Amino acid sequence: MTSTEGLDSVEEFNFKNLLIDDSPLTIKQFDLLVENARKGEFEQLKFAEYLNENLETRSDLEASPGLAMKVAQGLFAMKHYSEALTWLEKAPSNAAHAFLRAMCLKFTGQYDLAVAQFDQAETKGCDPFDVAMAVIDTLRQADKLQEAGERLKRASRLGDIRAEYHYQLGRLHEANGDHQGCVNELEKAVELDRKHSQALFHLAFLLDLYGQEAFALDYYKQCVACGNAKVNALLNLAVVYEALGQNEHAMHCVKRVLSAWPNHTRARLYQKDIESSMTMYYDEDQERKRDRRNKVLEIPISDFELSVRSRNCLKKMNIRYLGDLLKVTEPELLAYKNFGETSLYEIKVILNSKGLTLGQMLEDNKKSVRKHVSLAKPDTAEEGIYAESINTLGLSVRSRKCLERLNIVTLGELCNHTEAELLGCKNFGMTSLDEVREKLQIKEVSLRKLED
Repeated sequence: MTSTEGLDSVEEFNFKNLLIDDSPLTIKQFDLLVENARKGEFEQLKFAEYLNENLETRSDLEASPGLAMKVAQGLFAMKHYSEALTWLEKAPSNAAHAFLRAMCLKFTGQYDLAVAQFDQAETKGCDPFDVAMAVIDTLRQADKLQEAGERLKRASRLGDIRAEYHYQLGRLHEANGDHQGCVNELEKAVELDRKHSQALFHLAFLLDLYGQEAFALDYYKQCVACGNAKVNALLNLAVVYEALGQNEHAMHCVKRVLSAWPNHTRARLYQKDIESSMTMYYDEDQERKRDRRNKVLEIPISDFELSVRSRNCLKKMNIRYLGDLLKVTEPELLAYKNFGETSLYEIKVILNSKGLTLGQMLEDNKKSVRKHVSLAKPDTAEEGIYAESINTLGLSVRSRKCLERLNIVTLGELCNHTEAELLGCKNFGMTSLDEVREKLQIKEVSLRKLED
């Protein structure tokens, strides 16, 4: 479903009445639950607050299989797949339960178990075609391409070839290195279903990579119009518009993302980049200054008088040139064994003599992210995992307070920090660091490494 117009009780249903009784959700209600829980930062936080409040205050949830199922569905909507699996153990065994459990297993990387569970879902009454496509998608992600191909051939015998069949066939072609075959099948999928968001997005992505911006532009616009996968489609659309010199259209796309996800890291970077493009002009004097600065950054560390301890530490950290020092922060240096305040003072004196500071290039690197990774790749979360609030991690009070002191609001901002930077924060010790690592691992992201 692509619109909630005319459904006056949608918000009330999603955020207030999900756990009011143990009656099962219809497929339409569950789709609305997922769509609305993920459509923006405000909705996500409100729904998380609603779920947490019920989980903390109600003792009847575990005792009722129907309510346990609805808790699992809510956690799935919030992308808390491991927690959803725990609650599914208390839920009634039926087709909806089996399919949801299979999806959770798939999203947590337990592909073999997911395939077996999908097969069980079919025996319990799930649509054979839907199950077959879900299994093929899971096998492809598990890199079991031969088995996925065999399953796809069996699915073709069902006599119900829908858009999803061509989408999965196209993705298999791509996984086997046949990119043109992938494009052909995706085009067939779009012909059968003009609102197949995954086919639209992936087709646009591939055409963009092949330099066919005009066709990519059209498919991205269709993807946005269909109501699903809006965030990545909008950001990639912004990239294409900017490449075509249509900066105002690009800015409009980015602002649409930020209106729903104000703390979306990549969108904010894009916004700054587009603003720079709109005001850019060639300054010959500025270019000369930049050349002189680059020559300074290429000066070897060995040219400066440093203590043996400082020199050895920098060598072990692979810091060879003056410019390398602009990519690290004080906490990162101090966290290194044998690198103390005296060594830090030596480094600062050298940098100050050149008008430079530690960590100076980090902000510049953030601004250039779009140039290196210009497009959001297919199969990523619709609103982007990095746009999620750190509240979704469920951290302890101490860890959360420390992150708040560092003005870290989203997962993207957290992942831009190194372990050393976090350990440099007061009251943030190894226990908190281990907790953050564990929570980020569940989300399949990590803290920035020093060499990044």
